[in-house]
Amino acid sequence: MPRLHDLSLVAQIDGLRGGEFSSAELTTHYLDRIDRHRGLGAFSEVTRDAALRRAADLSRPADGSLWGVPLADKDLIARAGVPTRYGSRSRVNHVPAASDPLATALDAAGAINVGKTSTSEFGLTGFTEPLIHDPARDPWRPAAGAGGSSGGAAVAVAAGLLPAAVGSDGGGSIRIPSATVGVVGLKPSRGRLPIGSGFDSPDGLSVTGPIARSVEDAGLLLDALVGLAPFSYATAAPGTGPFVDAARRDPGRLRVGVTTVSPWDDDEDIVLDADARVAFDTAAAWLDDAGHAVTDADWHPFGYAELFHVLWRASAARIPLSDADAELVEPLTAWLVREGRRLSALELLGGLAAARAFERRTIADFSAFDAVLTPALAQPPQPIGSYAGHSPERTFAMQVEYAPYSSFVNVAGLPALTIPVTTDAADHPVSVQLVGRPGGETTLLSLAAQLEARRGPLPHPPAWDA
Repeated sequence: MPRLHDLSLVAQIDGLRGGEFSSAELTTHYLDRIDRHRGLGAFSEVTRDAALRRAADLSRPADGSLWGVPLADKDLIARAGVPTRYGSRSRVNHVPAASDPLATALDAAGAINVGKTSTSEFGLTGFTEPLIHDPARDPWRPAAGAGGSSGGAAVAVAAGLLPAAVGSDGGGSIRIPSATVGVVGLKPSRGRLPIGSGFDSPDGLSVTGPIARSVEDAGLLLDALVGLAPFSYATAAPGTGPFVDAARRDPGRLRVGVTTVSPWDDDEDIVLDADARVAFDTAAAWLDDAGHAVTDADWHPFGYAELFHVLWRASAARIPLSDADAELVEPLTAWLVREGRRLSALELLGGLAAARAFERRTIADFSAFDAVLTPALAQPPQPIGSYAGHSPERTFAMQVEYAPYSSFVNVAGLPALTIPVTTDAADHPVSVQLVGRPGGETTLLSLAAQLEARRGPLPHPPAWDA
């Protein structure tokens, strides 16, 4: 008989609504699993008592799309009365008086909050090893990191500590950890969601999105996130839901571009790992076998490194750090904040203009295709501590070498999905990335579901059965 965490998110919602089990039973099941697997570093805070009280209060299904489902906030999302530390020693005692809109909206949708998933300091890095608490560990190889910055969320989903998770992605922060630990990560188009739309910052990089065990579950959670009214203030990108239906239907014959080119190739030492190459080639062959027109994307980006360095430094400059705080933050954070605050208005405006030009070129370059296939990561999961002890510049470069295919999607405002397709010699999942047209989430979900069906079931990490 399947255990509750063996069920998909879709099946868990059906079970809740059908009365097969209660929200209190489901929430208790996940809280107990979280307690048993604290060593994975998935959570920075667990609110067991509050979660069980809320679950007990939900006596019958309501209209909320996530009624009774245990979820957690990434530790960048403020929740009233719950420690929200942003992965930083500078916020160790921070307990907000008010909740951010996403936390409020998830509550309104009926979700049960069980705590905070761990993140890198202020979400600035592609690895989740903050000095304030234990690192997020790859549940397949606990000596390796889980990627970032939504590392805790991805670990929780992969290890069966949550049925799904909501992450944020400003340069790959959903897709990098999802690809690292072998789950599905979806970065929506800029403007797709009412909360975390990408329109709430000048650079337009960061969006909210789902992390899930399957393409269907990712589609269901995306439907829920799109429906988080009445908080909507974004302009919806073209395209319609429901997205879960897209994950259940044949995509038809599509034009799929393939490329291993990254926009960092001219500036950093990008070397594609053999297992990543096998996953990429396998996915391309499967798509070709399915009848899609699979051709070389022939993409030649330029000028990317300079503009992204400006955008990333500028994003850090907005973090409210006092002089005292600056003594507590990590060296990379301090460097990014300091360098960001040194940018002149002319440099910032130039970077933003270059980003919009890159966006237009990329959309034009990809316009011949319904989707473009790339590797998800260039390297296998990195040992914990790999990024420590280096200069900020070298640490930044190492992250690019690990995940060179992620951040350009944020700059271009496009949707993208990472999905595991193969396993390495040790049965660790290896993922690929599908990049869509603006508003093209339905196409990505249908195409990814086709890859998922061809791949078949994957093994679970050891923590799943413990």
